[in-house]
Amino acid sequence: MTATTPTTVPTATADPTVLHAPVIDWFDKNARDLPWRRPDANAWGVMVSEFMLQQTPVSRVLPVYEEWLKRWPRPADLAAEAPGEAVRAWGRLGYPRRALRLHNAAAAIAERHGGDVPTDHHQLLALPGVGEYTAAAVASFAYGQRHAVLDTNVRRVFARAVTGTEFPPNATTAAERKLARMLLPEEPRTAARWAAATMELGALLCTARTPACGRCPIADLCAWRRAGSPAHAGPPRRTQTYAGTDRQVRGKLLAVLREATAPVPRLLLDRVWGDPEQRARALNGLVGDGLVERLPDGRYRLPGAG
Repeated sequence: MTATTPTTVPTATADPTVLHAPVIDWFDKNARDLPWRRPDANAWGVMVSEFMLQQTPVSRVLPVYEEWLKRWPRPADLAAEAPGEAVRAWGRLGYPRRALRLHNAAAAIAERHGGDVPTDHHQLLALPGVGEYTAAAVASFAYGQRHAVLDTNVRRVFARAVTGTEFPPNATTAAERKLARMLLPEEPRTAARWAAATMELGALLCTARTPACGRCPIADLCAWRRAGSPAHAGPPRRTQTYAGTDRQVRGKLLAVLREATAPVPRLLLDRVWGDPEQRARALNGLVGDGLVERLPDGRYRLPGAG
């Protein structure tokens, strides 16, 4: 006998709008108190948080974020500094090219938009270092606009609740974008709240490894749960290593340069890693990425720093 879907509880696939109220109500009661969500947070604070939160957990971002906005409360304040100061203040958040991109974006905002983060989605997308996700996130969270905001957490919630799969594809697909647009509430402020709520749901409950389905506000509507929570049959999830990689060497080299108050001789950098070939490759990569400058006298410094 073929099993039938109970009619007493509609599925998210049959009527996606049934997800809106329970998810937003849950968010209103359970959202973390984060500085970029507070009423006094401005668009620049939202943009800074979005750059910092890429591939970095909230706990690591918070102290750097707060110090960053104390030092550079407006885009023009950051734009007036050397790019190397952004790299220095980025500290150990990882992926330091984000610091350069944020500096470039600040400079463009100061030059093109009078120092104010633009409200227009297309203008946001035209800023250096701002991609599809960041433009949609800033427009939604800072300005209450109606855009599909698709980060890893949101994509996982939609994959499970609507399409019935444990994980989304490794890269965002056209089908996911179409689904996200279909799920958006019509009213812009509600749509922005929905974007934040689905992101929080994925971060706190609908996690990758240990989803807390028993506390999920849409567990009864979730297509994946109603299908018996089948294991993901798609491509294997990627895992990242750090120890012994060029990325680790780059981090050690940058740590020396961040602490330095003057250009650093090559000999001092040579002490951070024993393998000369890997060390040279990492250092040359930093120079090529614009994170480090090699001076004519052979010393090194953060870009534009003293």
